Amino acid sequence: MNFISVRRLFARLQPREAGLLGVLVLFTLLALFGPGLPKSLSATPVFADSRHWHGLPNAMDVLSNLPFLALGLWGLVKLHLLDHAQGHAPGAPTRHALAEPPADALDCAWLFFAGLVLTAAGSSFFHLHPDALRLSADRAGMAVAFAGLIGVAVSERISLRAGWPVACFALAAGLLAVAVCHETGNVLPWAVVQFGGMLLVLGLALLRPVDGALGLKLGWVIFFYALAKLFEAADGAVYEATRHLVAGHSLKHLVAALAALPVLHCLRTAMPEAVRHNSGAATVSA
Repeated sequence: MNFISVRRLFARLQPREAGLLGVLVLFTLLALFGPGLPKSLSATPVFADSRHWHGLPNAMDVLSNLPFLALGLWGLVKLHLLDHAQGHAPGAPTRHALAEPPADALDCAWLFFAGLVLTAAGSSFFHLHPDALRLSADRAGMAVAFAGLIGVAVSERISLRAGWPVACFALAAGLLAVAVCHETGNVLPWAVVQFGGMLLVLGLALLRPVDGALGLKLGWVIFFYALAKLFEAADGAVYEATRHLVAGHSLKHLVAALAALPVLHCLRTAMPEAVRHNSGAATVSA
């Protein structure tokens, strides 16, 4: 691709898209060339609550991943029913006749909810017997969910067409960061993916939604994420404060899963007309 082609490509970008591209380039340069974080920061963490329950090790930290599974499956079912209602039910209005939600945003939502299911599996696998390999499996599931969430947020606040490409980029970057952290002990790329991604979502929350957006309340997503990180940091303190009833890390899982609720809500309100016209047909087919 020559210089003229590159200039034409950038000329087609909307201002918000160009700004987003600049941010992604900066994050990429930081992950590639920033100072490596010490290996000690990527060591396997020690959790406050290590109690067994009916032979299940670290029971609370394992079982507290169930909300990820439940909300992930709920979201996937909703997306399936929404897709069915949009154009697959007999006698339904044509897709073009409906004010349907953007396809790319829904693709990102599929990725997000699938990531929640993978997060439940990876995190449960890790907390059963924490070690470096299982930690990578935990982070890999999180990377999928992060990618989907960032894609939905970009579709909401940058442009409808930008969400899916950014989600694919975030997914590749996240999985690569997990591999780098596991192989080299350098946690910087993963930190850029996790915290840089949420800084990006925070910045996007300050922008007005684009026309045709699903209506995702990014403020609530940020709130649940920030609260989850606070519980994670106060793992032992919460465990002592509750007299060993529950630890902060277990509460972190529960609260982090609640970040799916704003996404579920925007799906519920995305296409009331389509769902109303096709609810009967969807029930019959089920």
